Amino acid sequence: MFQSFDVKSTPQFGRERADALRAAFDALGIDGFLVPRADEYQGEYVPASAERLSWLTGFTGSAGVALVMRNQAIVFVDGRYVTQLAEQVDGSVFTGGDLVGEPPHLWLQNHAPKGFKLGIDPWLHTGADVRRLEKALTGAGGALVLLPHNPLDRIWTDRPAEPLGRVTIQAIDHAGELAKDKLVRMAEATAAADADVLAVTDPSSIAWIFNIRGSDVPHTPHPLARAIIPANGRPLLFLDKRKTGVEPEAYLTQLSDLVPPSQFDERIAALAAEGKRILIDPDQAPFALAEIVRAKGGTLVEAIDPARLPRACKNAVELQGSARAHLQDGAAMVEFLAWLDSTTPGSQTEISVTKKLEEVRRSVGERQQNPLKDVSFDSIAGAGAHAAIMHYRVTTDSDATIAPGTMFLIDSGAQYINGTTDITRTVAIGAVPEEQKRFFTLVLKGMIAISTARFPKGTRGCDLDPLARIALWKAGADYAHGTGHGVGSYLSVHEGPQRISRLSTQELLEGMILSNEPGYYRPGAFGIRIENLIHVLPAAPVEGGDLDMSSFETLTFCPIDRRLILTALLTDEELSWLNAYHAETREKLLPLLSDDATKTWLEKATAAISR
Repeated sequence: MFQSFDVKSTPQFGRERADALRAAFDALGIDGFLVPRADEYQGEYVPASAERLSWLTGFTGSAGVALVMRNQAIVFVDGRYVTQLAEQVDGSVFTGGDLVGEPPHLWLQNHAPKGFKLGIDPWLHTGADVRRLEKALTGAGGALVLLPHNPLDRIWTDRPAEPLGRVTIQAIDHAGELAKDKLVRMAEATAAADADVLAVTDPSSIAWIFNIRGSDVPHTPHPLARAIIPANGRPLLFLDKRKTGVEPEAYLTQLSDLVPPSQFDERIAALAAEGKRILIDPDQAPFALAEIVRAKGGTLVEAIDPARLPRACKNAVELQGSARAHLQDGAAMVEFLAWLDSTTPGSQTEISVTKKLEEVRRSVGERQQNPLKDVSFDSIAGAGAHAAIMHYRVTTDSDATIAPGTMFLIDSGAQYINGTTDITRTVAIGAVPEEQKRFFTLVLKGMIAISTARFPKGTRGCDLDPLARIALWKAGADYAHGTGHGVGSYLSVHEGPQRISRLSTQELLEGMILSNEPGYYRPGAFGIRIENLIHVLPAAPVEGGDLDMSSFETLTFCPIDRRLILTALLTDEELSWLNAYHAETREKLLPLLSDDATKTWLEKATAAISR
């Protein structure tokens, strides 16, 4: 389940499959059908059996939605995938839509004919999705039709089987808290919400609560499973026993009853028929679940998944494990960057260096007896102008030489049993123009501002976000992504609810891990991003101050390219932080390196900078 680069497809089947879908419209009483890249678990990654969008259209990107109507079909993607969409789909069948500027609900609001009836599979959409679509269609005099089955599944005759990835136990020396104690916490939270049972539909929450990990989807080690946890009584875990060996099954049956996943609907329906109050997270659960509860006479209690915040606030054991994982990953990054520096400029390509980094991570993992389990996402490796595409994914078609006189951006991460990593470094390949160094230094100033921030109780991600941007703003520049996202503990590399962004209203709490990744992107020219992971420290007194203040501790240790820094643009405080960071990087990573040449490279790369 590691990274692949060939995303070509065969678009000629598009018309045949779209027409087969349209042939079902009359019987279903619909004029169009929406096909999101989503599964019944609403996760970031989906198994092959849920790649309906790819099967229908040929588009293999990680985000997109197809709207198939009687005489028109649109695939909505964001800016990352415009080129890929044009290459992969049959343009005579599917046109491109703007997933950000005019997503499906706005397109329907603006263009749907009067009386238009849109069908959806309610297991593939959340309540928020449904509300937006209903509002748009009502305004157009149309209606949303919740279909009893997904019509694509009836024409997808060679659909892959659902995954049976092996489940493993996340031991207490990595989890830091017993699953039985977490289950008690969930039961107490359910009772506190005045609910009888909690329906857990997020696989990452299942993995965290039960202290298990899985391998059903790429890059995120959670099992596709659900649970029903009563305020009083024995939990039910809906997990296929074929995913468990003897030890995991014995472990899980001590905690809960193991029930076939196919019975989840009927168990929820039975509880609703008994008049139970059922807690679900409307932003995570499929809309079909709420419909079952309502139809059977139960009461919906809508609230945030009670595992979400505890999962985000890492305990001491999880933080210690993450710190160790980051040191190992830092050593791998140093070996990789030292190797890259030793190559002749222009001799490598985006794919060759991405493969090399994965190879080094494997090698260091074996040496440290902490194997690389997977990459935490498909690496973003952009040379020159490709680095200006914020979420560029190199393919065999786009693979470019890393040319002399340019900057190269590598954003990558790894999954280890003790932690999830995510790091971005932008490095010089030969001599780089001063203008690019200026923007690199402005981005660095923003990263340092977040690293050194102190903040009072109640501070949210949106409150800190401007700190990362102010140097760029003063220069008349900005970047069009959030400054930071939450990160899991050997779970999803993109974890909520914590973020550092203009839109994040979640309070930053002790133990939360976040990325710190400001950037700058000049289309067609160059791109810059510098990313470390950080975690929130408990509030502490400030000498001479009135309030206790929280702060961040850095988890990521890897040199920041000194060749790209214009020292004159840094304040004394910023330069002091940078030199201290490099000294700590050198101290922590030198003992983990086995090659003298790499040690020499690290010493040079972390040497103190003076004015």
